[in-house]
Amino acid sequence: MPTDLWGGIAWSVAPTIVIGLLFWFIMRAVLHSDRNERRSYAKIEAEERARMVARSAVESGTHPPSRRR
Repeated sequence: MPTDLWGGIAWSVAPTIVIGLLFWFIMRAVLHSDRNERRSYAKIEAEERARMVARSAVESGTHPPSRRR
């Protein structure tokens, strides 16, 4: 343990800063994973909707609307 004033201040503030950074990294990872998961679910749902439209068009005898990419 440091015996001077500034060393004591640094040792007392360091744990708070480390815990704050750890919390920030964890929350950042959670939010990024949630965003990516929502994006992948939206993509899957869009594919399923397109598949259902195509299937219903085939069953009814009409052509599904064409999409340009």
